[in-house]
Amino acid sequence: MYNRRNFLKATGTLASGLLIGSRSAFSMDEFSAGGDIKNFGLQLWTIREDLPKDPKGVLKQVASFGYKQIESFEGKQGIFWGMTNKEFKKYMDDLGMTIISSHCDINNNFETKAAQAGEIGMKYLICPYLGAQKSVDDYKKAAEKFNACGEICKKHGLRFAYHNHGYSFTQFEGIMPQDIMMQHSDPKLVDFQMDIYWVVTAGSDPIAWLNKYPGRFKLGHVKDRKKNADPKDADESVDLGTGSIDFSKILKVASSKGMKYYIVEQERYDNTTPMKCAEVDAAYMKKLKI
Repeated sequence: MYNRRNFLKATGTLASGLLIGSRSAFSMDEFSAGGDIKNFGLQLWTIREDLPKDPKGVLKQVASFGYKQIESFEGKQGIFWGMTNKEFKKYMDDLGMTIISSHCDINNNFETKAAQAGEIGMKYLICPYLGAQKSVDDYKKAAEKFNACGEICKKHGLRFAYHNHGYSFTQFEGIMPQDIMMQHSDPKLVDFQMDIYWVVTAGSDPIAWLNKYPGRFKLGHVKDRKKNADPKDADESVDLGTGSIDFSKILKVASSKGMKYYIVEQERYDNTTPMKCAEVDAAYMKKLKI
């Protein structure tokens, strides 16, 4: 299986490069009157094996599953998968979808990426991975880098966010790295994307973090974890609704604490295909009540 960590190493987004309220207060457009999520997205990493072969054809299938939003990532064909930013947006418009955000290498040509993203109305560029750091000061330096990226994004009309993995919810020198990064980044410039799977996998409580930092987690990754998985096994992603995470409970709190974007992601596919997983996950999201 093509591992995300290996991909992030290859694209230079690991640590070495980095260290240079109430629901009514937010848009209700994402929710229907019945309390379900109306507009949910797909992180394209879920279909990373299929997407490069036929980006337009694969995205058309994604739209047919019911996804209204997508979150891209930076592959060899770029954030826009061989298209210009405007060509990509037009194709999304034609499919009835919106590109909300993208994970990207923040250490190379970030200003250009921000300008292109802002030009087509994207909401976020996101750092997908930092890696466990060697000191508390290193995490503080990372937060400074996030602030700088936030300034660039602000200039181009969008926002910057950081996407967590398990290491930031694992105690380091008596402190949670996630606390360091959240407390040393400027809320006016930096938001966070909570990957719920990784919070749970690290043994932490997503609801406690949502309550601790209301309004900071604006995006979420909806990714399930296998029931009764060994706590030491990080690679236990499964189809939504078949795992151990209570998304109805967590996302209800998330929506009340400022989360606006709900992005499906799946990283493992046992005895099936990535596209089938994306379809099954969409069906789950359509029925999910919060």
